[in-house]
Amino acid sequence: MRDLKMPDQRHPEKARKPDNAQPRKPSWIRVKAPQGDGYKKTHEIMREHKLTTVCEEAACPNAGECWSQGHATMMIMGEVCTRACSFCNIATGKPPEDLDPFEPGRVANAVEKLGLNHVVITSVDRDDVEDGGAEHFAQTIRAIRHRAPETTIEILTPDFLRCDPKVLEVVVAAKPDVFNHNLETVPGLYPEVRAGARYFHSLRLLQRVKELDPSIFTKSGIMVGLGEDKQAVMQVMDDMRAADVDFLTIGQYLQPTPKHHVLDRFVHPDEFKAYEAAAYGKGFLMVSATPLTRSSYHAGDDFARLKAAREKKLAQR
Repeated sequence: MRDLKMPDQRHPEKARKPDNAQPRKPSWIRVKAPQGDGYKKTHEIMREHKLTTVCEEAACPNAGECWSQGHATMMIMGEVCTRACSFCNIATGKPPEDLDPFEPGRVANAVEKLGLNHVVITSVDRDDVEDGGAEHFAQTIRAIRHRAPETTIEILTPDFLRCDPKVLEVVVAAKPDVFNHNLETVPGLYPEVRAGARYFHSLRLLQRVKELDPSIFTKSGIMVGLGEDKQAVMQVMDDMRAADVDFLTIGQYLQPTPKHHVLDRFVHPDEFKAYEAAAYGKGFLMVSATPLTRSSYHAGDDFARLKAAREKKLAQR
């Protein structure tokens, strides 16, 4: 039995890799330790409903802030991912269990109990499942709609790379409010950062969501500090806009362990501001570009601004 709390068992494919140095974080990266009654309540609800969160599994630096406000990004379909991206802290390997048919209901119950206005649902990759978990996502969306009809729903999905292309239609038909799929990095770094994925497949996935249902907001994000240059980041922005992506997130890559992808540099906050300005200039409705930006960070507030931006754009036509 694997102990997923042990780094060498959590990431067996990385165990024999040489260590990469982890430089000291600059002042703009450091965050407060999790604390407070709100954090405790959120933790208790997650454990009560036997739910996994990407906040914990991916070692998100914003977990303390988000959980203290009752916000947690729930991760469905288990806690073991069938991919082995070099940047990611989620456990990798062959998932030990089938999909849990009761999980969508537990997620919906937790959403209702937390009283969320906006919820983010993500997952591990499940290349061992024929549809990649598309129907499981759809069931989770429907369950939340039933238990918490006023809650807006954002999903952060895998790429469904090894599935019939029609599985995407199953997810879109369930009508999430926001469909997020992260490109993660620039295409030139895919072989070393996201080896199991394909840049243009992920881009096309986002484009197809818009083609299937133009009312759904689309969202994608990348990390910086992995070794990319500014020109490549600008090209990713152009590619996303060509795919009609509405919302762009850019955050600092933080190396989870010495075995993970080497940190190239800490990007200064002024550079993030420049990326934000450039992205708005290219036509994104919403941009979040800061060192601590993550896909679901402040997602509820950002969704309200995203809707307002669309309404303003439509009114100007």
